[in-house]
Amino acid sequence: MNDSEDLSQTEPPLRLSILGMRCAGCVSAVETTLTNVTGVVEVNVNFADHSALVRGTVTPALLIAELKTAGYDAAVMEGFADPQLEIAQEMARYQHLMKKARVAALFGGGLMIAEHLDWLPAIGSTTGRWFWPQIALMTLGVLIYCGWHFYAGAVKALRVKQANMDTLIALGTGAAWLYSCIVIDYYTDLPSLSAHAYFETSVMILAFINLGTGLETLARGKTSSAIRELIGLQPRTARVVRNGIELDIPIEEVGLGETLRVRPGEKIAVDGVVSEGHSNIDESMLTGEPLAVEKAIGASVVAGSMNQKGSFLFTATRIGRDTALAQIIESVRQAQSSKPDIAKLADKIAAVFVPAVMSIAVLTFFSWLVFANEAALGYAFVTSMTVLVIACPCALGLATPISVMVAVGRAAQMGILIRQGQALQTAGKLTCIVLDKTGTITQGKPVVTCIETVGALTTEAILQTAASLEAASEHPLAAAILAKSSEQGLELSKVRQFTAIVGQGICGTIAEQSVLFGNAALMDSHQVDYRADQQKLIELASSGQTPMLLAIDNKLVGIIAVSDPIKKDSAEAVAQLLAQGVQVLMVTGDNEMTAKAIAKQAGISQVRAQVLPQDKAAVVKQLQAQGHCVGMVGDGINDAPALAQADVGFAIGTGTDVAIESADIVILQGSLSKVSQAMMLSKVTLTNIKQNLVGAFFYNTLSIPVATGLFYPLFGVLLSPMLAGAAMAMSSLTVVFNANRLRWIKL
Repeated sequence: MNDSEDLSQTEPPLRLSILGMRCAGCVSAVETTLTNVTGVVEVNVNFADHSALVRGTVTPALLIAELKTAGYDAAVMEGFADPQLEIAQEMARYQHLMKKARVAALFGGGLMIAEHLDWLPAIGSTTGRWFWPQIALMTLGVLIYCGWHFYAGAVKALRVKQANMDTLIALGTGAAWLYSCIVIDYYTDLPSLSAHAYFETSVMILAFINLGTGLETLARGKTSSAIRELIGLQPRTARVVRNGIELDIPIEEVGLGETLRVRPGEKIAVDGVVSEGHSNIDESMLTGEPLAVEKAIGASVVAGSMNQKGSFLFTATRIGRDTALAQIIESVRQAQSSKPDIAKLADKIAAVFVPAVMSIAVLTFFSWLVFANEAALGYAFVTSMTVLVIACPCALGLATPISVMVAVGRAAQMGILIRQGQALQTAGKLTCIVLDKTGTITQGKPVVTCIETVGALTTEAILQTAASLEAASEHPLAAAILAKSSEQGLELSKVRQFTAIVGQGICGTIAEQSVLFGNAALMDSHQVDYRADQQKLIELASSGQTPMLLAIDNKLVGIIAVSDPIKKDSAEAVAQLLAQGVQVLMVTGDNEMTAKAIAKQAGISQVRAQVLPQDKAAVVKQLQAQGHCVGMVGDGINDAPALAQADVGFAIGTGTDVAIESADIVILQGSLSKVSQAMMLSKVTLTNIKQNLVGAFFYNTLSIPVATGLFYPLFGVLLSPMLAGAAMAMSSLTVVFNANRLRWIKL
């Protein structure tokens, strides 16, 4: 790996909005231009939202300058854009295109109707000699107004030796107008059947294409609604407390460590920790979970979530681009811009498609000239123009990115954050899911589940004694015992001579009595007899609980069992995965008896226990070597290598940052059922993409032979350029509308 690649991993990707991309052919031109810039490591161009994601060590100014040289304009996209401004800009573009479509339709349609009703003078007549030149000038004006963006784009592409959709449209409509002018001037020198003007055709082509582009813009804008909804969660102002005074300030002026007030019904402005008061917070737009979450002092709150009835103060811990909401938005954008393998195939085909179409058009022209008996020039012109117009690869270029955009946005609304486009393609192909136990299948928060007395002490006395010892311990299970004692309002005793014995437990002196609290090994080392309760210990362990023994003066007095209960939907989620034909395997570092007990509760038959953190990735690699497409689900630092090794890594969003950064898909709330939903979404998205691609390929495969007039000698079928323009526009719209079906598919 070179230095630029190293740096690209630490520097944030640059997102450019690109003006002038009109078809799939432009994708290849833009990617080539940006890739050739020194310092650029990776480029992903998204035709669906006319943007490019660039990774590397390069200045935005250099990238923009290179794009301008290639005939495109660009600007850096950063920060939170105003959703209403984006909508207004899209509507303005839509209305502008529709206005051009109306002008072209009125002029071209009027000319067509008048010609059909024989209201227009013949081209060679006395009246026609002055009438048709006027029509030619008027048509030129309409072409310039309604199609200037196509002609300018074609010229820019020509300068950098490229060909795109603009090239085809400019050649088709321009040739129609030029041929019609030649007919006016040389009417007497042409065969009567070829002496026909196509002014109305050239204008109507632009009417249909502008109409299709406008409707496509409107439909495509809806695919970005998920991003806009996420951006809309970010409030524009925040109420900060400075020197005891509450002030409303712009969100960008909030600093780290500031105290902010949140009133009932307000959105939380930045990430932070509650410092005073409590409330219930609706986090459904970020996590997909419908129930509000109670927040008290010390609880974390995230930007964009909605406060309900309570009022509280919190301290800002993450602001600006560092908030969870900002990172989610950036991840969604990156995923929408990244390309699965199936999209790269479509891009390669589209890159050579336009030159191929131009070659077919030329071949068609000369074939008609050679083989046609009558009106050869007229037929040659009409068919070649039809080929140019109908074969624009817009539908092909939109087929994949439009589906990816909709699917990633839909996933974000469900609380599933897809960080890589390739993961969206691969998730539906998984044959084996590896699940971590703690924090993934289980809640990750141990609780006291059982207190057994052995002798005269009450359960409260046993808990109070154990909690007194655990108050000085750092063991993960200590928190569960202390929480239980706090819940019961027990007062802790003073402990002297506290000692922690690794792998066994703890001991100390309370009220001049020697107290031991730990596992069987600790009891054995101090000759404490627990044989009478051996069966009870086995029963607790086999049910997934961890039993700990309490002895006073070397005599067993009680047993406290702690367990990490499984999440309420874990068993259902595993059943969903098994129903999809996926093999489910639990891998954990816990002991085998506990692991099997938890697995049984979750409905998992395959378990690998006592697996060291560094060996989890080896388990994934072993499954891959057996031919499995493996998904790994985890939440801890020890899961990061396995998440990275897996074909698709699912990180539980409530876990560590390291695990999340190593994953391809993040489950924001931590529900395992989201894994199954992500897999189903992957399958329906891939099906949708294939439908789009097959439709686009089928359309071009079928339409080009018809456009060339191949079937005319057999069936008398000859497609007009005007209908070709309408068909081309409709093919793009069909792809867009088919992709938008993903917004409503129930998983």
